[in-house]
Amino acid sequence: MDLDLSDRVYLVTGGSRGLGLATASVLVAEGARVVVSGRDEAAVSEAVSSLGSGAVGVVGDNADAELPGRLLAEARSRFGRVDGLLVSVGGPAAGPVLSMSDEQWRSAFEPVFLGAVRLAREIGPELPEGGSVAFVLSSSVRVPIGDLGISNGLRPGLAMVAKSLANELGSRNIRVNGLLPGRIQTDRMTYLDSLSTSDAIAARLASIPLGRYGEPAEFGRVAAFVLSPAASYLTGSMIPVDGGALPGI
Repeated sequence: MDLDLSDRVYLVTGGSRGLGLATASVLVAEGARVVVSGRDEAAVSEAVSSLGSGAVGVVGDNADAELPGRLLAEARSRFGRVDGLLVSVGGPAAGPVLSMSDEQWRSAFEPVFLGAVRLAREIGPELPEGGSVAFVLSSSVRVPIGDLGISNGLRPGLAMVAKSLANELGSRNIRVNGLLPGRIQTDRMTYLDSLSTSDAIAARLASIPLGRYGEPAEFGRVAAFVLSPAASYLTGSMIPVDGGALPGI
């Protein structure tokens, strides 16, 4: 299938590693150009180098109110256009709701929730007809994940923001969707597994019908399709990429 990505330009936050980088890699391989952002300058530089001439980088935190404008300016300066946005950000601190302090909630709210809302709110209306926005959320949108209390609280709210934006931007033929990754083999998943016992990890694997964690590239291919013109009648949807782990339909 031709995703019709040739020469289109996408902004990818959290694009220096993990699911953001996996998506950027597929977009570039399919002919698109990307502006990736991340907090660590060395990681951003390494990502841009790995992606090749179709990529440029911006060092910035999703919590930074100036990041949306900087991303738009860089894309227009380097590539002359912007066609879509993937909002990805590292997961918040692990722990059950009862153990998380006010400060931990506040420090997660800025980059994970408000930063994501701001990026979509400011960049979405700047996209041309046929543009698209995708939020990288979590399977916790539908089912809470043990010991991830903050994520369980913030991700479902962002899913409703995405659904609301799909309604608000739909008249301009701009699409907005959410992606719900399950257990994908990223650095974040390696860290979370390090907090668990071998029995707990085995139980999680057993709950996945495909019997394994996903690879970042498997997520990236889904995300690139959702962002692309090939998915032109897909909006307001929350799309699991979880190997069948979610128990509901």
